[in-house]
Amino acid sequence: MSDSYLISGARPYGEEPADILIADGVIAEIGERAGSRASQMENLVEIDASGMIALPGMVDMHTHLREPGREDAETVETGTRAAAKGGFTAVHAMANSFPVADSAGVVEQVRRLGEESGWSEVHPVGAVTVGLEGERLAEMGAMASSEAQVRMFSDDGHCVADPQLMRRALEYVKSFGGFIAQHAQDPSLTSWGTANAAQMNEGEVSAVLGLPGWPSVAEEAIIARDVLLADYVGSRLHICHVSTKGSVDIVRWAKQRGISVTAEVTPHHLLLTDELVRSYDPVYKVNPPLRTEADAEALREGLADGAIDVVGTDHAPHPTQAKECEWQQAAMGMTGLETALSGVQRAMIETGLIGWRRFAEVTSERPAEIYGHRHQGRPLAAGEPAHLILVDAQARRVVVPEEHATKGRNSPFRGVELPGQVIATFLGGHPTVLDGQLATSRTGRTA
Repeated sequence: MSDSYLISGARPYGEEPADILIADGVIAEIGERAGSRASQMENLVEIDASGMIALPGMVDMHTHLREPGREDAETVETGTRAAAKGGFTAVHAMANSFPVADSAGVVEQVRRLGEESGWSEVHPVGAVTVGLEGERLAEMGAMASSEAQVRMFSDDGHCVADPQLMRRALEYVKSFGGFIAQHAQDPSLTSWGTANAAQMNEGEVSAVLGLPGWPSVAEEAIIARDVLLADYVGSRLHICHVSTKGSVDIVRWAKQRGISVTAEVTPHHLLLTDELVRSYDPVYKVNPPLRTEADAEALREGLADGAIDVVGTDHAPHPTQAKECEWQQAAMGMTGLETALSGVQRAMIETGLIGWRRFAEVTSERPAEIYGHRHQGRPLAAGEPAHLILVDAQARRVVVPEEHATKGRNSPFRGVELPGQVIATFLGGHPTVLDGQLATSRTGRTA
C-alpha cells in the first residue's frame, strides 16, 4: 500500500472540515496546506471523508486476548482484528491467560504475538500475584524491565483481597513508575469460590429470580480501602470497570483529596441494567454485574464530569458452549471491542452529556496518558503519529455478532441497532481498516 494518504473533508473531533495528509507514518499537515503538499507527492491515495469524523485511534486499557492457552476463546490475531475494526490502535492484554502472564517470558510472548499480527499495538498487563492466586507477589520488576516494559499490573477477574499484599504491591511498582489496576470485589461479600457464589447484582431483580446477589458494597469497600492504601504509600491506583454509584462517589472523593487514583467504566455498564437478567440469557452475565438504572446514570455523569477517567471495554470473549448453557454454569463476560464506540456514542454523545472532543479524551488521550504512552493517544495535529480513525456518526447498524472479527459471539447487543460505524483505522499511517472492512495489517497480514 501507499505511504501517503490525503483524507479530504473529514471533521476532526466533529468540528469544521479539514484535509488531513498522512506521510511516512505521521500526520504531515491538517488544513489548507494539506492539499497543496499532497499535489507534489507520487503514489498518493486520496480518501473522500466528507461528513466523516476524524478521531485519534482509541486505546483500550482492558482487553482479554486469551492467548496463550485459551485460543478456543480468542487469539491475539483475532482479538486485534476486532480491535482494528472497532477503531482501537492499541490494546492492553489482561494477564488471565494460561499460563498466567506473571513472568517476563509470558508477557514477552504476548508482546511478540501482537507485533507479528500488526492489527493494533498490544501491551501486556502483568499479574500482581503468582497465578492470580492472591498469595504472593509476582515478579513485577522483571516484567517491567523485560522487552515488554510492563507498567500496568492486575489480577483482573480476581481481587487482590489481602490488604497487606495490596499494600506491598503498591509499594513495589513505585520504583519503576508502574501502577496497580484493581478488580474491586470483596470475595467474602460475594461468596466467591463457593457453591453459592454471586450471580448478578444484589437487589430487587435478584430477589425475584432467586439468584445469589453481588452487593454493591463488595465493590465499594475494596475501592475505599485501596484509595486509602494508595494515599498512604504514595502510589498509583487504577480501578477497573467501576459499576456502582457509590464507587463513583468514592473515586470522586479520593480525587478531591489529591489521591492518585484513576477509574474506568465499560460501555455495557453505561447502557445496560440488571433488568435484562429477567430473561435468564447468560449473555448478560458479567463481572461486575449489570447494576440498576440509578447506577448507570451515576456512571454516565461520572464519565462526563471527570470522576471516571476512561472507557475500557473489558472485552471478554468465550466459546459458544461457555455461554449457551444454564445461567449458573455460564461464564462471565461480554465482547466489546467492535461495539464500544457505538455504545459510548449512544450513552454519552446522543444524550448530550459529552461531545467528540471529550470522547477522544476518555477513549484515547487519557488511557494513553495513564499508561505512559508517548505515541498513542496523541492529538490530531501535524507532526503527530498517524494513529487515527474515521467514523460515520450518522450510520445505524444492527449488531450481528457472527459478522465480528472476534471469535466471541457473546455480545450483549445482539440484534440491537446502534449508532456509528468505524470506516477507517490507521495504525502508524497504515490503513488496517478501509470502507469499514479489514484491509491488511501493518505486517502485511490479510483477513
